[in-house]
Amino acid sequence: MDLSSFLTSLGTSFLIFFILMLLFAWLSKKPGNAVVYYPNRILKGLDPWEGGSKTRNPFAWIKEALTSTEQEVIALSGVDTAVYFVFLSTALGILVLSSLILLPVLLPVSATDIGDAITNTTTSNGTFSDLDKLSIGHVQAKSPRLWAYLLGVYWVSFVSYFLLWKAYKHVSDLRSNALMTPDIKPEQFAVVVRDIPAVPEGPNRKEQVDSYFRAIYPETYYKSMIVTNNKEVNKLWKELEGFRKKLERAEAVYAASKTTGSPEGTRPTNKTGFLGLCGAKVDSIEYYTEKINETIPKLEAEQKVTLREKQLNAALVFFTNRVTAASAAQTLHARMVDTWTVMAAPEPRQVLWPNLKIKFFQRQVRQYVVYIIVALTVVFYMIPIGFISAVTTLDNLVKFIPFIKPVVNQSALKTSHAIRAAAGKYFYFIVFNVFLGVTVGGALFSTFKEIEDDPNKLVSLLATSLPGSATYFITFVALKFFVGYGLELSRIVPLIIFHLKRKYLCKTEGELKAAWQPSDLGYGTRVPGDMLIITVALCYSVIAPLILPFGVLYFGIGWLVLRNQALKVYCPAYESNGKFWPHMQLRILAALILYQVTMVGFLGVKKFVYAPLLIPLPILSLIFGYICSKKFYRFFQDTALEVASHELKEIPNMEQIYKAYLPQSLSSGKVLLDDDQFEDAKSNVSRTASFA
Repeated sequence: MDLSSFLTSLGTSFLIFFILMLLFAWLSKKPGNAVVYYPNRILKGLDPWEGGSKTRNPFAWIKEALTSTEQEVIALSGVDTAVYFVFLSTALGILVLSSLILLPVLLPVSATDIGDAITNTTTSNGTFSDLDKLSIGHVQAKSPRLWAYLLGVYWVSFVSYFLLWKAYKHVSDLRSNALMTPDIKPEQFAVVVRDIPAVPEGPNRKEQVDSYFRAIYPETYYKSMIVTNNKEVNKLWKELEGFRKKLERAEAVYAASKTTGSPEGTRPTNKTGFLGLCGAKVDSIEYYTEKINETIPKLEAEQKVTLREKQLNAALVFFTNRVTAASAAQTLHARMVDTWTVMAAPEPRQVLWPNLKIKFFQRQVRQYVVYIIVALTVVFYMIPIGFISAVTTLDNLVKFIPFIKPVVNQSALKTSHAIRAAAGKYFYFIVFNVFLGVTVGGALFSTFKEIEDDPNKLVSLLATSLPGSATYFITFVALKFFVGYGLELSRIVPLIIFHLKRKYLCKTEGELKAAWQPSDLGYGTRVPGDMLIITVALCYSVIAPLILPFGVLYFGIGWLVLRNQALKVYCPAYESNGKFWPHMQLRILAALILYQVTMVGFLGVKKFVYAPLLIPLPILSLIFGYICSKKFYRFFQDTALEVASHELKEIPNMEQIYKAYLPQSLSSGKVLLDDDQFEDAKSNVSRTASFA
């Protein structure tokens, strides 16, 4: 790609972002769109616009995002969101500090060299891209100028160590402050117990658990909740809730018909057959009322059966203070590790309770099986993707299939396949299949004929081809932050979906609220995408320093846009108090090691005799990761007792804490009134349950 094509692509992306930002400023001022652009504030009972939508500056959101404090983020979106911004700030800091040295030093070093002869003779059409002249590929082999690149690797590495260490300490403080809160949280008074042995003759499951833990914690033990198999009762409860929603909808339609038609209104009807498309036609209100009356006795009967006959080998155990619960969660209770396994209880809304019944060794086997499957998927998926990405590069298609040149030249997008392939992939998967697949696969395929003629040229050709991928990744990063964050800010798709639902589907207040109910930030897909960018930016920071400003823009604009979304749009689905940070830090470190190893090999290919001086860096990175793990990781795994010992602002209501974990399918109906039956067993909590 020449300079004019690159600038055209960049300008187009920026124009799209600017248009989307103006669209956001216009649409977000309309009162009818407030639930799309400010749902978090609305759910918190706050004014969406803070002073009125008509007099609001269209770019006020930028100032609000920049001036917002970390405590405001925690108050509105939780600690996990604040930790995510620590990650964005750390990545931004690494790239900014790297840019301050690498850009003014390495760009002139590359541009003023006379150029590598091999590179100049292997580029397309016999010309050399203006952008490639700013990369290490333009520097001659064995040149003393390569010292600048070697020292640049050290600079980036030590900047990363410093900021990662600082971030780890900061996140540790955030987690500590969150766990020391005087507010009462149910998960801080409970532990999950798995692998409970078979019940001996005489006592039942609950008596077995109560006697075991009461003997160990006689003064602070409260009581237990036995996990049960809720499959059938959940099914009946969902049916009942479905009938209630349909009845509410039918009543709303009937009430609306009285205002739009005759005063008597028109009673809604439906067919009782498959998907309401066939069968007898009945009065909807009467039909769903009858169905509700039929389902309630079935649900109550199944609740009794579940509590008495479907108990599993797991339980929740509650204590009267946080210190005992924290201590129990990190203590070995039985001589054999496969019995009485105790761990900290998560929030009621985030636990996948059906997994609690899986036995100890089954869990171990499943874990390793998953690792093997993922490894095989990553490795073997990379082969066809690397081949396809190389073949489908438009220049390669023209080179090896000349007769399609007229068709190819009509295409405006060259990276769409790679962008689609990268979307939604997890970190290691996308690093292997986007970063390594595109770089190595594309380089191998583009130089295949030269390698076939002279196999000895393999290493040198790969070395000169790698810098050429920098232009691809610069364009990739630019598309990610301009178009991606433009769509994120404007929320065009959620806006259209909401208005379509409101106009054609929503008949009740519940349906309308469900149509605009916000999601969380989606860490499962968002963080791996960010990790890919930091990996690419680090690995090319010295090879092609021009990528650094684009990495800075990605994380800078991302911080600004997502800060706005966190304060006004997204609501956390759960709170782990930053427990995912060690995994994020480890992946940044993995990207750094990949970068260091790449530079060792690259400078070696450049025949720079001092390249072995970089060998200590990967070792130093491993040592740094080990020290961080030993110093910080344990606190992210277990709650420190000094943190749990802080006083609460009031005496905890243990029965309220206990009931926070009750599943909705068992806490409804007449069974709830019979405390003796609920003393017998309790079961898996839905992920959406909340403390009340």
